[in-house]
Amino acid sequence: MRAIWKGAVSFGLVSIGVKLYSATEEKDIRFHQVHREDGGRIRYKRTCSVCGEEVTYDDIAKGYDIGGGEMVILTDEDFADLPLTSSRAIDVLEFVPAEQVDPILYNKAYFLEPEGTATKPYVLLRDALIDSERVAIVKVALRQREQLATLRVREGVLLLNTMLWPDEIRTPDFGFLDEDLKVRPPELAMASSLIDSMTGEFEPDVFTDDYRAALQEVIDAKVEGREVVQPEEVEEAPAAAVDLMAALKASVDRARAARGEQPARGGGGEPTPISSARSAQKTAEKKATKAPAKKTAAKKTAEKKAAEPAKKTAARKTPAKKAEPAKKTTARKTAPRKSA
Repeated sequence: MRAIWKGAVSFGLVSIGVKLYSATEEKDIRFHQVHREDGGRIRYKRTCSVCGEEVTYDDIAKGYDIGGGEMVILTDEDFADLPLTSSRAIDVLEFVPAEQVDPILYNKAYFLEPEGTATKPYVLLRDALIDSERVAIVKVALRQREQLATLRVREGVLLLNTMLWPDEIRTPDFGFLDEDLKVRPPELAMASSLIDSMTGEFEPDVFTDDYRAALQEVIDAKVEGREVVQPEEVEEAPAAAVDLMAALKASVDRARAARGEQPARGGGGEPTPISSARSAQKTAEKKATKAPAKKTAAKKTAEKKAAEPAKKTAARKTPAKKAEPAKKTTARKTAPRKSA
């Protein structure tokens, strides 16, 4: 790591020389804007909107727009006269319990390393913070801006967390905050049960950036000239249920199933959105299966009914056909009489 700042922590009459290092780094995959045809980098020129000339960094100043097309230009001398604290000092203001600092105030994190002979007072401050279970509230000037910050201990190293100023935190203003919504005790109990079933120890290493990994796979495949393997499709979450209790019960059962526990359901319990959806699907499948069978049965019944009159008619015609041999026999017996 490379130190980005050098200074001292002012702790009462004690001064602790330190180096400042960025404690975090973004792992996001960065891209350049390029010409689609030949891959050439896209460059932007800094031009003046008034004269149209290209401007170098040396000729660029800071301007504050006061409206109406007017601009106030500030020079380096103007910034030099501002009442900033020493750019090389971290002034400890007070020590407070860590839980009193709202995490929304935290901005960026930096490691502090003791410099030169400052190791002993550095360790003294570190151990005192651990023993008191406090964090130090400090002021520091970084990048020409005064910032509020905290000093705390992480893995044996002093960690400087810059903070936002209170007036930089927005106040939530949403309509539902003014609504008189009542939560039923059974719903609250079921929600608490869901929280209990999903409670665990936070292990950051368990969680990964799946999107970044998939994007890196696409880039690697491009470089190696091979096919990109499409990831498996994630099963869509069930649609939002109208019955809040049923949704909570289904969530509890799913969380317990994920932990290898048996769902805590009594006999005759209310159906959950998942079980209801499965039952509806099975019912639809049964209907789809029975529908052709019913049509076939109806068709056979119709054919049977149509065949019944034919059978009756055939039954009526059968006796007449059976009488024909008798007529032929009679005719044969009378024939000899005529010849005589």
